Amino acid sequence: MIAGGNFPPTRWSVIEAVRSEDSIERARALETLCYAYWKPVYKYLRLKFCKPPDQAQDLTQGFFTDLLERDLLVRFDPAKSRLRTYIRLCADSFVLNQIKHAGRQKRGGDVVHLALDYSAAEHELDAQTIDPAAIPSPEKFEEFFEKEWIRSLFSSALGDLRRFCDSRGKHSAFALFAAYDLAEDEHRPSYAQLAETHGIAVTDVTNRLAWTRREFRRLARERLRALCATDEEFARESQSLFGEKP
Repeated sequence: MIAGGNFPPTRWSVIEAVRSEDSIERARALETLCYAYWKPVYKYLRLKFCKPPDQAQDLTQGFFTDLLERDLLVRFDPAKSRLRTYIRLCADSFVLNQIKHAGRQKRGGDVVHLALDYSAAEHELDAQTIDPAAIPSPEKFEEFFEKEWIRSLFSSALGDLRRFCDSRGKHSAFALFAAYDLAEDEHRPSYAQLAETHGIAVTDVTNRLAWTRREFRRLARERLRALCATDEEFARESQSLFGEKP
């Protein structure tokens, strides 16, 4: 599997594709889902089950292998829960089963190996300075997973935006977006400062930021649509994340 890659059209859904008879489409869907969820799953397992990085990495790899081998995604019923809730519950069940059968022989050559940047996930956890003991209830762990899923979604959309800008020669537009919208409040430059730095008019800064924000929202919604099982779920999630329905 390769991280990232071209993303499918807006109306494409991983759940629809996972159930496809087309092996290429099915593999593409599984890859998209794994890379959308691996980091939330990894961080969640690290904190909830107090696992050191190496064990959490093995559990994350093992979980996605289990997800594929047992066709758990085919069993998902969008009428009963959201996809991310289902995946989180499957992860819980997998880890508890691993703990229960600690002496079980590990899987062999059929393990799915994902090229994942665990060091980046660890860096993010360090930056968040989260103490598992400070998360007092199961509901708080669920909330943490939700927030990490949103973080992963927007991070992927940001990568899409960078590639989109590069493909259209809009390098300065992305640079302005990164310098302003991704900056911490105390380090955010003014439009006038950005204009001076890039040698353009303030109106150009305004227009380019408006364009990149619009494209970022579009790309994020495409990512979101692919990870929703139904149009109804997509409408609810759009309302929640963007304050408006599609």
